[in-house]
Amino acid sequence: MKYTVTGATGFLGSHVARVLEAQGHAVVRFSRSTGGDVLDIESVKRDIAGCDGVFHCAGNVSHRPEDAAALYRVHVEGTRAVLDACVATGVPKVVLASTSGTVAVSEDPRRLGIETDTPPIGLIGRWPYYRAKLFAEQAALARQSTALEVVAVNPSLLLGPGDARGSSTRELRAFLEGALLAVPAGGLSFVDVRDAADAMSSAMLRGRTGERYLVGACNLTMREFVGRLSRLSGVPVPWFRLPRSRFLVREATARMASIAAGIGSSSHLDPVMAEMATCFWYVDSTKAERQLGFRPRDPNVTLFDTVDDLRSRGVVWPRDRSGALDRPAVW
Repeated sequence: MKYTVTGATGFLGSHVARVLEAQGHAVVRFSRSTGGDVLDIESVKRDIAGCDGVFHCAGNVSHRPEDAAALYRVHVEGTRAVLDACVATGVPKVVLASTSGTVAVSEDPRRLGIETDTPPIGLIGRWPYYRAKLFAEQAALARQSTALEVVAVNPSLLLGPGDARGSSTRELRAFLEGALLAVPAGGLSFVDVRDAADAMSSAMLRGRTGERYLVGACNLTMREFVGRLSRLSGVPVPWFRLPRSRFLVREATARMASIAAGIGSSSHLDPVMAEMATCFWYVDSTKAERQLGFRPRDPNVTLFDTVDDLRSRGVVWPRDRSGALDRPAVW
C-alpha cells in the first residue's frame, strides 16, 4: 500500500513512517521541512494523490495561552484542509493522531477515561492545545462519509526514544537535570511512542470509522511517576509537593518563579503545566486492545529507553560529583 504521513518529522509521525516502511508500505513524508503545509490544500493534494490512506500526525505542541490562535489554525483548519484534500483526490481513509486529553482528563483520581466520555470542556477549555485538539477531532469525525473513513487514535503522554523537538519530554528532562523543584498532586498516563505508532498502523486496517481509540500503557500519580524515574536515573525525588488546588498551584508557581528570578535562576515550573498536573489523565485502553490488538510494552522499559535516549543524545546535561550540572561556563 501507499500512505502519506503528515507531520512525518515529528515525534509520533516519524515513528509511524518507520512502522509503515517496516511493514513494506510505500510512505510519502509530508512536513514543513519537506516544503509541505497542511494549511495549503493544493500542496496536500499533490502529495496524497494516489495514496491508499493518510496518517494525519501534523501539529504543534504549546501550552502558552498566547499561542491559541496559531494552535487553532494548524490543528483545526489544517485538519479540515487535509480531509478536504482526501475527498477531492479520492483517498479512502484517514487515521487522525489525536490525544487522550480530548476526553480522558478529570479532577477525580478514581476515574478512567473511555472513548464515549463527554469531553470535559470545562477543564480543557482552559488550555489552548487540548481545546484545539478537541475541535480538530470533532472536525475530522464530522467529515466522514461513504467516500471517506475517519478514525481517531488518542495516545496519552508519548514517551520513548527520538523526541528530537522535546515536545513530550520537557518536564522529564527538567527532572533528570534536578531542575524540577516540586511534585504535582495529580496523575498521568503515558504510552511508548513505538506502541502508539503500531496502534496507528493497526487503525488503518482495523479501526472502525467514526470512532476514537484511547491508547495508554500506565496510569500513575505524579509522585509514583517521578519515583520510578528516580529509581531508573538515580536523580532524587523533589521533596516539595504542590497542592491540589489550581488556585494555590498558580500562587505557588508564581512565588517560585519570583524567588528563582531574584537569584538569577529559573524555577522550571510552568504555571499552565503545573495547573494541568493537578488533574488526573488516566486512560482505559480496553477498546484499543480488543479492536486494534494494542499491546503496550512494559512501561518501565519505556521509561528506561526514554532516559537512555535523552542522555545518549546529550539532551540532559551530566552532573559532576558535587551534584551540580556540568555545563560550560560560557554558553
